[in-house]
Amino acid sequence: MKLLLILCWVLGVSADVQHEDLAVTGCSDSDGEDMYTLEREEVWYADFINQRGVEPQPDFIDHITYPGAYEQAVANQQMCKQALNVSRRGMKDLPLEKDPPSNPMIYNRDKVELGVKNILICHVSGFYPAPVKVSWTKNGEKVTEGTSINVPFPNKDGSFTQISRLDFIPQQGDIYSCSVEHLALDQPLTRMWDVETTQPGVGPAAFCGIGLTIGLLGVAAGTFFLIKGNECS
Repeated sequence: MKLLLILCWVLGVSADVQHEDLAVTGCSDSDGEDMYTLEREEVWYADFINQRGVEPQPDFIDHITYPGAYEQAVANQQMCKQALNVSRRGMKDLPLEKDPPSNPMIYNRDKVELGVKNILICHVSGFYPAPVKVSWTKNGEKVTEGTSINVPFPNKDGSFTQISRLDFIPQQGDIYSCSVEHLALDQPLTRMWDVETTQPGVGPAAFCGIGLTIGLLGVAAGTFFLIKGNECS
């Protein structure tokens, strides 16, 4: 069994306007996470594989920079793993509680335009312990390139939330899926996302256009037979 330790603390709260910054550090025997959030939105995280800090916000907003944050994240990992060893010894005889995640939500980050790069988001919440494993498919084939997942985010009720992302270029008819695995699940939870059904207004507009055309043809036909009937009389 893999044990994951999550440490989090509030960095600051404004009394006049409710704003909350949160720092989260997590570690296991083989992995580590360090992230900052603002209003529950991820604004910075440590990429320990590429040894750098990452600001995941879109390009069109002003980024918040954290000088020295990556070096601090490395130091946090050392402290986290020390605490992890202490926790493991203290919890070895305790039964493991398991709460399954709720059904995942899958949605696109930006407005869908065919052929334009976008991001699919798979939102998973309500589970304990952390983490979950998230996998993606495109048209039934497993996808790993362009995927990422954030550190488990603690909820107020003691459960966790995680968000996985998939970089993709939408093409008409493509079908994507997000599958979630967890210790409390007998089988993965899967949600589907269809490029065709997410195009705004295509279906209703086409339906209304056809209905309007048929209606106009009906009016024209009725007018024709009415004129012919008057001529015969």
